[in-house]
Amino acid sequence: MIAKNIDLRRYAAALVLIGLLASATLVQAQPTFGNPSPTAGTSTSDKANAAADAAAYQEVDYVNKRIRGPALVVIPGEVKSNNATFMQKFGPNNIADFAELELSNANFPVLERSNLGHLLQEVSLAYNMGDVASARKTMKIGKLRTTKWIVKFDILKAEQIAENKQGFDGRAVGGLLSILGGRGAAGHVVGSVQTKDTTGVWLIGMRYKIMDANTTEQVAQGYKELKMEVGSSQTSVMGISEGAKGGVGLDTMVQRLVQTAVWDIDSKNK
Repeated sequence: MIAKNIDLRRYAAALVLIGLLASATLVQAQPTFGNPSPTAGTSTSDKANAAADAAAYQEVDYVNKRIRGPALVVIPGEVKSNNATFMQKFGPNNIADFAELELSNANFPVLERSNLGHLLQEVSLAYNMGDVASARKTMKIGKLRTTKWIVKFDILKAEQIAENKQGFDGRAVGGLLSILGGRGAAGHVVGSVQTKDTTGVWLIGMRYKIMDANTTEQVAQGYKELKMEVGSSQTSVMGISEGAKGGVGLDTMVQRLVQTAVWDIDSKNK
């Protein structure tokens, strides 16, 4: 009877262990989602998804993320570019949102701007003007007392610096073949060929600035610049066409710039 009870207990313990392992596996597994697109699995879908994967968000393994950094507040920076496309899409708050995310990932305690309420404008004004008295006054309020750094990210450059176009129009060659060779079919095929490739390259530059929360003095600064390429390709032969358009978007580019700047801050200033 005693041996039977021991066996039952072992059996129950084994069931519990299996249940715990199964639940742990479920917790650790990332969610997966289906693709309801009617073109899923086609060559166009595969190419588009490959391009999207290359531009997707990638976490940065910050070298000193195991070291806890100084408590900080990110204030909205400035967008000093005159490019209309960039100005319409981005403002200082968009960039600060990315910065709060990445600085948190790098193990910096971040007091989010949403928790500052009306104080955010006072803090931003004090540090942008270098007003030590106002800065010290605001730093004595609530959660701001533990803040060591004030950090801002400015866009100093956003411009398309190059564009290249190349194409082939087979109508002239096809017509010439038809006249010289007397082969109407061959001339028609060549004449139907249309190709066009367009590539544009942008340069976007970002400056980060770290200020001492008590004195408003600059602790460190740096500048990072990345290149963004956007392109399109089109081909048409005998009424059969193929085209592709893509590249890294402005959202992704700004996020990558922020990641590059935060990597610099994490590796040099902890």
